Amino acid sequence: MELVVDTSVIIAVIANEPEKDRLVELTVGMDLIAPHSVHWEIGNAFSVMLKRGRINLDQAFRAIEIYRQIPIRYVDVEMELTLELVDKFAIYAYDAYILLCALKYRSSLITLDNSLAITARLTGVKVIEV
Repeated sequence: MELVVDTSVIIAVIANEPEKDRLVELTVGMDLIAPHSVHWEIGNAFSVMLKRGRINLDQAFRAIEIYRQIPIRYVDVEMELTLELVDKFAIYAYDAYILLCALKYRSSLITLDNSLAITARLTGVKVIEV
């Protein structure tokens, strides 16, 4: 079964956040998918952590190695449909990419982003509770 995963979940797993064990439990045996944008959001998250001094470059490189071990299939989503979701729900494109991915692939979504979860439910996307 496919499951759309967002950046918040991936970062929580990589950073060994308190939710990590539950997230791993909920995703074991699932085929994780995400729009290509998630890959770049991960890089942006690491850049923010570096900039704020929360991690150093060696830690960022180790985190990237952990990230690369997570089996995620990156998929395309249509820009026009994304913008329709942006317009309808007044959300950022990055959230719309995630929602469109779930809608397009008829998949559930796992996220730690409460705002994204609320919007997902409004679109009819099933959200996996963490």
